[in-house]
Amino acid sequence: MRSRMAERAIRILGRAAPALDRLNDRFPWSHNDHFHPWILANLPARRRGALDLGCGQGELLAQLAGEFRHVHGTDTSAQMRADARARCAGLDNVAVDDAQLPDLGPETEPEPVDLVTMVAALHHVDVDETLAEAARLLSPGGRLLVVGLALSATPRDYLWEGISAVTNPVIGIAKNLPPRRGDLRRPGSAGGQPDPFPVTDPTTTFDQVAEAARRHLPGADFRHRVGFRYTLAWTKPAR
Repeated sequence: MRSRMAERAIRILGRAAPALDRLNDRFPWSHNDHFHPWILANLPARRRGALDLGCGQGELLAQLAGEFRHVHGTDTSAQMRADARARCAGLDNVAVDDAQLPDLGPETEPEPVDLVTMVAALHHVDVDETLAEAARLLSPGGRLLVVGLALSATPRDYLWEGISAVTNPVIGIAKNLPPRRGDLRRPGSAGGQPDPFPVTDPTTTFDQVAEAARRHLPGADFRHRVGFRYTLAWTKPAR
């Protein structure tokens, strides 16, 4: 149940919501791409095959292509697959299809899978089944990195929701600043664009995701993050 403090914070944010919405509309940013540096900073030491579940338009695939011998992206959306293939055109070590996780295994992948990533994808599927399948597919020493959305249900969740609501326009303003002199990045390359696809509201709570991780991924690191997200990192024990 919500605490009195959480209820008060929600009322305050409710009054501030119109102003925050105006700032968010003026300074959009991709909440998913924002966490790509976190993924790249936590790659496993051995980098043979990588699997990105729910690869979207392929931005992360293109970045992983320079780190792994083979990168496999899957998405249920035909439009997202087409966009990902276009984004990764010319990258011979990237494959994009609509494969389902239970159908994947050592016999289907050209390289042992040392990395599985999911960005804003886990809440679209069965959490328990997907985490168990990802653990099965990973090679010993491989790493699972998840950026996800979950439903707030505890005072801690609502506190993080409030932090995200307040910091969201601040991050958007920072990402939409014009490039400094000498900065060769194209405008918007720092992340000043909204996510290019609709985000489905999650129905699983943060605690339920954390509990599923404890069942299938012993020792996993689960953390609330800004941008209304959480991160989950787990390394499969070596045999």
